[in-house]
Amino acid sequence: MARTDSRPGLQRELRINEGIRAREVRVISPEGEQLGILPVADALRIAVERELDLVEVAPEAAPPVCRIMDFGKFKYLQSRRVKEARKKQTIIQIKEVKMGPKTDEHDFQFKARHVRRFLEDGNKAKVTIRFRGREMAHTELGKKLLDRMAQEMADLSTIEHTPKLEGRNLIMILAPRSH
Repeated sequence: MARTDSRPGLQRELRINEGIRAREVRVISPEGEQLGILPVADALRIAVERELDLVEVAPEAAPPVCRIMDFGKFKYLQSRRVKEARKKQTIIQIKEVKMGPKTDEHDFQFKARHVRRFLEDGNKAKVTIRFRGREMAHTELGKKLLDRMAQEMADLSTIEHTPKLEGRNLIMILAPRSH
C-alpha cells in the first residue's frame, strides 16, 4: 500500500512503504527506539506485522531514516500544526489617511486620532498629502504636516518610510512600535 502525500501544507513528498527506493534503511520504532540498519523488505515486514506504515522521514541521510508509524495519524497531526501556526500569524494591514496641505487644526486632530487607532490595533498607517493644482509649488507645507503627524505618533510608532513625493502625493508610512 504505497501512499504519497502532495498537499500544499506539507513541505515535501514523503515516501511510504513500497515507495521507498533505498536498499537499506535505518529503522526507528513507533516508540522512538532505533531498530538498526535493515533491508527495506525486513523493515516493511516489521511495519506490516504492527499494522503500521514505514515512512521515510530523512531521505537525505545515509542510509535514509525510516520510522514505523500510522501515516494517517501523522498527516492529521501535521495538518493540525500547520493550521495552528496559521492561526497565530498576525496579518498587518496598511491603513491610509489622506489630507491636503491646507488641512485645518480640527481636521488634522481627527485624522491623527484615526492614525493612532490604526497603530494601536497593530496596523501600519500610510499618511498621504494630496497636492492639487498650484499647491505643488508648496510641498514644504505637506512635509511640515507629515513631520507633525510623526511627532504626535512618536510614542507608539516608528517611521518606516520617510516622507517621499510620488507624483502629486507626499507619502509617509508609520509602523507600530514593537513592545
